Amino acid sequence: MRIVVTGATGNVGTSVLAALGGDDRVESILGIARRLPDGPAPAKTSWASADVTADDLAKHFRGADVVIHLAWAIQPSRDRRRTRSVNVEGSRRVFAAAAEAGVPALVHASSVGAYSPAGLDETPVDESWPTGGVSSSFYSVDKAECERLLDETEVANPGLRVVRLRPSLIFKRQAGSEIRRLFAGPLLPRKLLKPGMLPVLPWIRGLRLQTVHSDDVAEAYRLAALGEAGGPFNVAATPILDGRTAAGLAGARLLELPYPLVRAAADASWLLRLQPTPAGWVDMGTSIPMLSTRRAHEELGWEPRHDARDTFAELLEGIADGAGEPTPPLTAADPLRGRIKELVRGTPRP
Repeated sequence: MRIVVTGATGNVGTSVLAALGGDDRVESILGIARRLPDGPAPAKTSWASADVTADDLAKHFRGADVVIHLAWAIQPSRDRRRTRSVNVEGSRRVFAAAAEAGVPALVHASSVGAYSPAGLDETPVDESWPTGGVSSSFYSVDKAECERLLDETEVANPGLRVVRLRPSLIFKRQAGSEIRRLFAGPLLPRKLLKPGMLPVLPWIRGLRLQTVHSDDVAEAYRLAALGEAGGPFNVAATPILDGRTAAGLAGARLLELPYPLVRAAADASWLLRLQPTPAGWVDMGTSIPMLSTRRAHEELGWEPRHDARDTFAELLEGIADGAGEPTPPLTAADPLRGRIKELVRGTPRP
């Protein structure tokens, strides 16, 4: 099989390449990214530089058995035109190119963020939960809009097998530096996240989180790409994390804060360019549903190998150690000069 992966150099993409490269059924992989890494490519992988917003994608997709679409922009959060161009219009172009090239299967990176708010009900939901998104979060709005684009693509191309993976928060140690840049910004003293170093862990009162390891998500992509199932699949690990559990993993005392205070602080610090995460992320994090992964277990044969608590602890260690990989998105911790550039621009490196 020949598989094409867009956004192949990021947190999930690097794990997907490794998972596919270890499968004997996969003969070749084409990794597509706007900025290509230096050094040797992963097993069975060759690289192509392409921008999903502008370049001819069909030429890269022709002859492929599956296209896995991971390309997505979280930053620059202050440039809505740019994020929408990548996330929505870029995805539209990927879907159209896959159909034009006659690719038999398309696997798309949706998200728990595509789901409509669940209110106070913590009962895990299945894939039938509405995908209306959270209106104040550009990330959620874009994920929900891509669900509509996929609906249209399926209707127009009945012979195309479409899979939508909807994972929870995705972490691994090597993504530590990227996640620090994307969500915390240059002012975070990363060494404080070493377990036992942080005096208190601020936490929104009542917040519950689901996490999943990047390698486990990659396994779900491998199973989806090489299998025959279609439709949406939730992907998350257990247990659900609350503030007490997270504080214990961080070796810190729990400091629960009311949602309105946290949202106001996030909004003010984002407007002042002190950190890169707008308040919509707070809204999304406190309103999205918990996920049932029964369908992925039963139809894909997927089981997470990593406990959610271990994954969260691994992320903290990765941020504290400045961990990364030799790809542009996952570059290890910036020196002081890099942090100064982040602060001046008010945004992580593009």
